[in-house]
Amino acid sequence: MTNKTKNPLSTFESDLKKMQSILEEIESKDLTLEEIIKKYQEGITLSKRCEEALKEAEQKVKLISDKSKK
Repeated sequence: MTNKTKNPLSTFESDLKKMQSILEEIESKDLTLEEIIKKYQEGITLSKRCEEALKEAEQKVKLISDKSKK
């Protein structure tokens, strides 16, 4: 995947939309168990990337906040 080399913040919204789409697909009940497991695995990967992006955003906000206090 090319998203792995990109800044996590730049793909956050896209990844979040993909996770929502995966959830809707799983909830549709039109998938086999094997397909559901693959979608779940993809969702976990996206979730981890979103978590990384949020951590990075939090660090940036903290840095900006700390600089403004000086």
